[in-house]
Amino acid sequence: MLPKLSLILGGAASGKSVFAETLVMAQQAPRIYIATAQAFDAEMTAKVDKHKVQRGPDWHTIEAPLKAADTLADLPADAVVLLDCATMWLSNQMFAETDLATEQAHLLAALAACPARVVVVSNEVGLDVVPENALARRFRNLQGTLNQALAAQADLAVLVVAGLPMVLKGQLP
Repeated sequence: MLPKLSLILGGAASGKSVFAETLVMAQQAPRIYIATAQAFDAEMTAKVDKHKVQRGPDWHTIEAPLKAADTLADLPADAVVLLDCATMWLSNQMFAETDLATEQAHLLAALAACPARVVVVSNEVGLDVVPENALARRFRNLQGTLNQALAAQADLAVLVVAGLPMVLKGQLP
């Protein structure tokens, strides 16, 4: 059985979402997908559609680009939730110019209080070169801080590289 909170990290196109979906699908429980992406162009729309097909029809999807924390409070205890992804959630918060410290604290508290088991997907963005512009550097630093907080709270943390999972904390079910 999955622990209360799992964090799946990886770079872009690393296989992290597929791995997270596989973990959730192995559970004999209702599956809920909290989607944080917003499709503003055809490429992103295609990516979102691909993920929906990949998951299949046995998922209940909740679109929550900014309000993932509020969504977590209302979920049934017998469900397994996939929040995909913390990276898009953070960028949405930045573009909405919210109070990021308050929103992060709210998300972490909601994850702790959520009655369901939750798997969070997030990008590891600190393995690349230092970005050339201030906004990108700010995002990278904020994402690193968020990932550290999520990992500290998680019972299971897995880094996925080239489709291969490496357990950083805890034990896979």
